[in-house]
Amino acid sequence: MADEAIVRLEGLKKRFGKIEALKGIDLEIPAGITYGLIGPNGSGKTTLIRILAGISRPSSGAAFVLGRPMPDRSVAASIGYMTQAEALYKDLTVEENLRFFGRIYGVSGALLRQRVDELLELVGLSDRRRSLVDEVSGGMRRRASLACALVHRPRLLFLDEPTAGVDPELRIQFWNYFKRLTTGGVSILVSTHHLDEAGRCDRLGLLREGELLKEGVPEELRREAQAETLEAAFLYFARRRSP
Repeated sequence: MADEAIVRLEGLKKRFGKIEALKGIDLEIPAGITYGLIGPNGSGKTTLIRILAGISRPSSGAAFVLGRPMPDRSVAASIGYMTQAEALYKDLTVEENLRFFGRIYGVSGALLRQRVDELLELVGLSDRRRSLVDEVSGGMRRRASLACALVHRPRLLFLDEPTAGVDPELRIQFWNYFKRLTTGGVSILVSTHHLDEAGRCDRLGLLREGELLKEGVPEELRREAQAETLEAAFLYFARRRSP
């Protein structure tokens, strides 16, 4: 695990009218790991990732990515972002989507052809490369979305509920691939409400109603909560924070 903080949050807050979606979060995430944001729907996971990706601005506090305060367009080429909703063009083929996103990030020519071939093989879509996105299954679209987020070899990958709506076998394939990415030097920030997946992360941040309840290594969180499962540990820290 590297010592460099690839993501740093300082008193990060985000309001939508009267709703306080993020309530003063302080956090440092080291490079070279898979970091999980865990919490129920509405806990602030997507809001936090959108700020880190430079899509949304904080109401107060600061978010730093690769040492730069966000939003910062100079960081964009080093970030990959797989959104919860599929960000694909359904009237293009799977391969055409990868080529389109590759060119947006400045990848072209032989390198782009190589990356497209590699990623289609990695996500198991080589035989569907010429299929329109609108004609493939939901699981295939999730795989294509992941490939598009990786086509430019990002240093940091944001994954917002990447396994939502996919079958158990594909979920396992995704998480095995995430492990290969971090082994290859990519840092990953992934959000999920599937607590059974959380144990695959190197570190976790437990979010509820915009607050960071607890942060740490999964086994340490279970030990402190004297819990057999991460679900029980989450409930323990939630009760402890409640007034």
